[in-house]
Amino acid sequence: MTGNLEYYKVFYYVARLGSVTRAAAELSISQPAVSQSIKQLERQLEVQLFHRAAKGVRLTKEGQILFEYVEKGYEQIEQGVGKVRQMRNFDMGEIRIGASDMTLRYYLLPFLERFHEKYPGIKIAVTNAPTPETLRFLEEGRIDMGVVSTPFLEAAGLKAVPVREIEDIFVGGRRFISYKNKMLDLQELEKLPLIFLEKNTSTRSYMDEFLLHNGIVVRPEFELATSDMIVQFVLRNLGVGCVVRDFAREYIQSGLLFELRFNKIIPKRSFCAVRSTRGPLSAAAEKLFELMEYKENDSQYCI
Repeated sequence: MTGNLEYYKVFYYVARLGSVTRAAAELSISQPAVSQSIKQLERQLEVQLFHRAAKGVRLTKEGQILFEYVEKGYEQIEQGVGKVRQMRNFDMGEIRIGASDMTLRYYLLPFLERFHEKYPGIKIAVTNAPTPETLRFLEEGRIDMGVVSTPFLEAAGLKAVPVREIEDIFVGGRRFISYKNKMLDLQELEKLPLIFLEKNTSTRSYMDEFLLHNGIVVRPEFELATSDMIVQFVLRNLGVGCVVRDFAREYIQSGLLFELRFNKIIPKRSFCAVRSTRGPLSAAAEKLFELMEYKENDSQYCI
């Protein structure tokens, strides 16, 4: 047993400074308290640790051996404390985030840009994956937080905060110009060559459920991994694409694509910031999550 670790702290300072007086000043305790700690340690170890010198004290051979080990340990502790303070002050640390292409590009990226500008010492690792995979990574502790799109099953131990509304639309190019500016029945979708995301995404799940609820059964011509690719296929007139509006916005505004209109409104859904409630986040991760919780028109929407 090492006994009272405070004795070793006092020993470290007396040995390093070579003076009981200076050690007392450094530790903000009295000289008698320093002397008493050294005596207690010597009694516990049954050796003499210091000789009196003309100007202070010097280590005995036993004291020198002990100091070599205590010095390493104490300095490691001080370095650890320093690292923790750096993390607390956002001077260092790491945040692990999961996000899909869509949530990263149209929601998360501006936050990461501003956060990195203010706290350049914080490393940000982004794992790119669809919503179901991001939620699995979160439950497994492989990421600290995620930004996902509804719908998803909110499992126990997760906290999800809606942060932005999104809207799913169908877009077409010049091959389908006859559908432009017309109010269509959803049933028309069964006749069109459709381009959807793959089935392992929340976007696809949402649209499949919405259409099925309205008695529409579709068999997409193409099932692609990314919404960007859907837009590229639509631009080449390979079909009518189902995407979140953000992906097609610039092409609709430029006139290269148009939005199909239906007599049934597709309900909006949300991006959500999600984290585990089973343990605390690091200070940096907590800061970023709080930032994402604020609404865009919130007066606190700042870093």
